[in-house]
Amino acid sequence: MAQPIFFKSPPSSSLAEIAALTKAQLVDPERGALQIRGLASLDEAGPMHLAFFDNLKYADQLAATKAGACLVSARFEAQVPKGTAVLRAAKPFFAFVELAREWHADALRPQSWFGTEGIAPSAIIDPTARLEDGVIVDPLVVIGPRVEIGAGTIIGAGAVIGADVKIGRDCNVGAKTTIQFALIGNNVLIHPACNIGQDGYGFIFFGPKGHVKVPQTGRVVIQNDVEVGAASTIDRGSLRDTVIGEGTKIDNQVQIGHNVIIGRHCLLAAQIGLAGSLTIGDNVALGAKVGINNHLKIGDGAQVTAMSAVKDDIPANGRWGGHFAKPTKQWFREIIAVERLVRDNEAKGKEQE
Repeated sequence: MAQPIFFKSPPSSSLAEIAALTKAQLVDPERGALQIRGLASLDEAGPMHLAFFDNLKYADQLAATKAGACLVSARFEAQVPKGTAVLRAAKPFFAFVELAREWHADALRPQSWFGTEGIAPSAIIDPTARLEDGVIVDPLVVIGPRVEIGAGTIIGAGAVIGADVKIGRDCNVGAKTTIQFALIGNNVLIHPACNIGQDGYGFIFFGPKGHVKVPQTGRVVIQNDVEVGAASTIDRGSLRDTVIGEGTKIDNQVQIGHNVIIGRHCLLAAQIGLAGSLTIGDNVALGAKVGINNHLKIGDGAQVTAMSAVKDDIPANGRWGGHFAKPTKQWFREIIAVERLVRDNEAKGKEQE
């Protein structure tokens, strides 16, 4: 069986053309006519591929690469094999991504999985819903009363959009996603199987009649240019709204509790858990599997190391990590002290033997 190709093949381009597009310097101009027909990693590239190098961890792969050309900084260009043309770039990966975005624009945002144009016959759309021209609705979608969806938006197969939801222009709602009690801006990309707007985890615990549910009457507000990874959940607020700020990028399987406010241009890696009523500032970066307790404030520009547990406020531009999280310098000193203590105790034990 032939190997399937899911994205469009890039055009054949000369090294001279690639150098101009990426603003890289072709070290040997005589190779300017060499044709490149694709992008590849150092270890898989062949004579028709362009690769890049910017991490010493892959120095062995650079030395052995069969790539036709390689984007590399001046510091490492001497390590490129003679058979590989050198494209000198201050930031090789950035240059590589710039070219990849040009060649593979079809991979930047999902399209209709079924090549749908307009509304699939099997979609169920309430007559009071309003869809602007150019909206694509894939098979088996359900759109409720008074929903508004802007032009250029794609609703993936099996998605369910609840009553009164507003979705802006040029958005993408992934297959099997559910959205309710939400206002969504423009150019928002929601990957498959997300659940947005369900009620938060609000109870009065251990009362005389058991756990008493607290009504959750807020909304989810997702601002422009946000991306939400697959299988993530965003609870609606109880009193105040749950808000995801402009330009924030959320990875897969992230849980965002009710009343959480996330600032602009934040980065949330996979499997993060955010308890209710958090306030996270702008430009915050949270590593994978970070857990943050409720009612905390994370300042602008803060960074938290992967797999950390946060129980205290973090100041602006703080660098924290650990379990429980603390400033990274303090955390590292404590780790070193514990390791030294263990070594000393082992040495004393051997002496006593």
